[in-house]
Amino acid sequence: MAPGKLKNKITTSIPLPQYKIWDLARAKNIPFAFDLEITARCNHDCRHCYINLPANDSRAQEAELSVAQIADIADQAVAMGSLWVLLTGGEPLLRRDFGEIYMMLKRKGLLVSVYSNACLVSEEHLALFKKSPPRHIEITVYGVTEQTYERVTRRPGSFRCFQRGMRMLLDNGISVRLKAMAMRSNVLELPAIAAFCREYTRDFFRFDPMLHLRFDGNPIRNAEIESQRLSPEEIVAVEQSDSERFNVMKNNCDQFIFPEHEHPDCRHLFRCGTGRNGFTVSPEGNFHLCSSLRHRDCVVDLKRIPLAEAWKKFVPQVLAQTSDNPEFTAKCRACPIINLCLWCPAHAHLETGRLDGWSDYFCQVAHARAKALQAAAQEDGSAANVEKE
Repeated sequence: MAPGKLKNKITTSIPLPQYKIWDLARAKNIPFAFDLEITARCNHDCRHCYINLPANDSRAQEAELSVAQIADIADQAVAMGSLWVLLTGGEPLLRRDFGEIYMMLKRKGLLVSVYSNACLVSEEHLALFKKSPPRHIEITVYGVTEQTYERVTRRPGSFRCFQRGMRMLLDNGISVRLKAMAMRSNVLELPAIAAFCREYTRDFFRFDPMLHLRFDGNPIRNAEIESQRLSPEEIVAVEQSDSERFNVMKNNCDQFIFPEHEHPDCRHLFRCGTGRNGFTVSPEGNFHLCSSLRHRDCVVDLKRIPLAEAWKKFVPQVLAQTSDNPEFTAKCRACPIINLCLWCPAHAHLETGRLDGWSDYFCQVAHARAKALQAAAQEDGSAANVEKE
């Protein structure tokens, strides 16, 4: 091509989610993304958390994968076509070898994101992220006042550490995303939390009002999580108060069930996207189809079998599971509003001990959401009629 023509060539940018490579990955059953939980330990003691163990838990620390073991799993993932990895926990910055793990993954060509509470961000971490930036660091905002934030974390001084860590990242141009959990301890501050998060991450903000139970089944901690849950009516009120979130729900309220799942005789448990595009590795090296799926029949140890075998043989076996439990088939499987519900086999197992269990709380939330959406649709219809008149 002549030099003059190069100057006139028009270039366009395409958002990452719109790249055709994702369609290719799905067609070829490539796990293009995976999560690495490099520790279950955390410097916080959040009331609602489903995984956190004390920062000084020696048994948990001894069970964590070594850098070499993580590198081996990453090599296998890259060989299968993986492009993106999320480092999470617990609090991943608790690991003294975090920098070594991070750079090892980057050198393998992976896009690396990090979930963190930001309280442990140090000058060393900052230098690391400036030298080799993450795709983004996603931080949960538990409150925007010291009282609320530390009511959730139960760690005096954690709010100031959060402020310092987030400011260090933002001031140095590190890509940061903010999110929130809606719970009893911060519900009155949620509007302020949303405003705060949107101020610093205008392209991305989400909050989750659904708290699921502990991976370890700790009954005391589970009771605490349940006490932090908002009522179905409160959840609806919170969602309605956030116009951006509620408008998304309204625009999709006629698609409660994916068309391909509308088969009344189907008894398959898994109807979500789990095991399609990615997987999770727990701190001790267990393979999970998703971060929440902890049932013993849905977990395999990557220290014993290759990742390719887990992905190509084990995943199809899990996804093939069916149920004839009348409670499942008559309630969850046949429900026309299941997409408004937290129900899935993973959450059902944590809630009831069964992959096909039914949760009254999940059901109440789904029906409260449906009622609100139906009322909003009627109001929109009435407004449209008034405009026509």
